[in-house]
Amino acid sequence: MPELKDDLPQLIRSLRDPACYDHAAGPVRLIETHISWVLLTGEFAYKVKKPLNLGFLDFSSLDKRLHACCDEVQLNRRLAPEIYLDVVPITGTPAAPRVNGSGETFEYAVKMRQFPADATLDRLDAEGGLTARHVEAIAATLARFHREGCARAAADSPWGDPEKVWQPVAQNFAQIAPRLDDPADRQGLDALQRWSEAEHARLAPLMAARKRDDFVRECHGDLHLGNLAWVDDQLLVFDCIEFNPELRWIDIQSEVAFCYMDLLQRGHADWAWLFLNAWLEQSGDYAGLALLRYYTVYRALVRAKVAAIRTAQTAGPERDAALAGVRSLLSLATTLTRPRPVRLDITHGLSGSGKTTVTRKLLQTAGAIRLRSDVERKRLAGLDALAKSSSGVGQQLYAADATRRTYDHLARLAGGILDADWPVIVDATFTSRWQRDLLREAARTRKVEFRILDFPVPVATLRERIVQRSHEGKDASEADLAVLQYQLDTEEPLGADERADIVSIDK
Repeated sequence: MPELKDDLPQLIRSLRDPACYDHAAGPVRLIETHISWVLLTGEFAYKVKKPLNLGFLDFSSLDKRLHACCDEVQLNRRLAPEIYLDVVPITGTPAAPRVNGSGETFEYAVKMRQFPADATLDRLDAEGGLTARHVEAIAATLARFHREGCARAAADSPWGDPEKVWQPVAQNFAQIAPRLDDPADRQGLDALQRWSEAEHARLAPLMAARKRDDFVRECHGDLHLGNLAWVDDQLLVFDCIEFNPELRWIDIQSEVAFCYMDLLQRGHADWAWLFLNAWLEQSGDYAGLALLRYYTVYRALVRAKVAAIRTAQTAGPERDAALAGVRSLLSLATTLTRPRPVRLDITHGLSGSGKTTVTRKLLQTAGAIRLRSDVERKRLAGLDALAKSSSGVGQQLYAADATRRTYDHLARLAGGILDADWPVIVDATFTSRWQRDLLREAARTRKVEFRILDFPVPVATLRERIVQRSHEGKDASEADLAVLQYQLDTEEPLGADERADIVSIDK
């Protein structure tokens, strides 16, 4: 968030005086967003909402700003209860205000516990400090929040209805277009609008079904790196959408799309794919991928709209930077509308051969959705990925009928993901010919390329890796040495007719 250097309202100028506060305050730093001012006093931060009506939000009266402040505290306590403290009155006059003072209130502020401004993940990224650990923490926190912390939209509510989904999408185009002077920019925006209209019409039945199936929830709504921070060695999620319920009551895929898009925009395609796969693995919402591309384009245009609004609020180099941001986001949205090459890869290798390690790298470098048999087998049984089932070799979760259900499930999931035009990697042993044929058929019926990623590893190495993995206890696989021996005794080698599909992986 850029610091505002001039054109401050009287109240905001006055609030830079430490004497305005009912606690000790150091030099007060001011940060401005397109809808608010944030005053950093040292221990606490105060957010004052701008008296704006932008269509998608209305802070034009004191009562509306109070309501939004109260909602902000309540909603953000779901993810950051230690940060969001209270709504406090501002009394006195704009020239001589008192925060949390006595007398008649003329403005309100959200009081927050301050954390270091450079702890936000966008700042961390700008300094080269963002890592895969941060990205995976976002995915884990988000999956848990969607599972445990979000209310489900009622059947009789408007949230999630296809026509409601379209309203903010249409509003993006309506608010960006008047702020574009270049005909080429307008043409690009018009093409994106036509694509969005067609996709919305095509996906409307799925949107309606997703609401019936409880995938429309009261989400964060504004999940990008600027609203995430790393504080005390853990992730902090703050600043959710409080001002407009239709931007908060959304399909969880729309939520995921914002962070996915943000990572793409920042040049981190590898981490965008890592984030998406980590969230999918924990949520299991592979069916929702049919909507992800539509929502990712929408999210890019949300960001473009914010940048376009900034062009009207700034001048000089800052305005030029905002306009460049608009164009960059329009370009990203256009790229996202173009189909990707779609392929189905399966692995072939015994336990401990490195399939999961290698496919983790592949899904990031090539861009793909990965399905893991170890995870999906447990999901079918209602177990967490890291849970221990205590199943014997060839028994319970690993009995022949359970294995058949697992591979049938993997084939259905892979087919659905391919139908949604996403490339797929299926990580499983695939030691039986029928398992490989099942996935080959999924590729053949959809006329997409099929490959077998073969992991030839010496048995002694497999044994060493399995023992080490078992001691660490950090993977979904339950394979031990007895399982490895069973695989060695029962595997069906790749046939001569499968050779053309093999890609040998040296691991």
